[in-house]
Amino acid sequence: MSNPPQNNLNIKIDEKVGEGTYANFFMITNNPSEFVIDCGRLLPGIPDAKIYTRVITTPQHAKQLLQILEKNIEAFEKQFGEIKLFGQQENKGVGFKPDNK
Repeated sequence: MSNPPQNNLNIKIDEKVGEGTYANFFMITNNPSEFVIDCGRLLPGIPDAKIYTRVITTPQHAKQLLQILEKNIEAFEKQFGEIKLFGQQENKGVGFKPDNK
């Protein structure tokens, strides 16, 4: 029995993109044909989040992203322990609380 031919995928990333952008705020919207994922940053003392990256993808690719994130989180937790989410509740505002001194 012969093995099917393998397709090699060459991935290229330029230096600026390779540096990455830190994000701790995500907003996801969708319509029947696409998901829009905004990645931004909230900082203490600054009332507004700034969006640094917007990813637009199909529903199928969004689901694949979900699956690969779940797989990677599971592997991470097996190696390092459960990732705890602190203070997360339904319908709770997102962000840092102001320091009321």
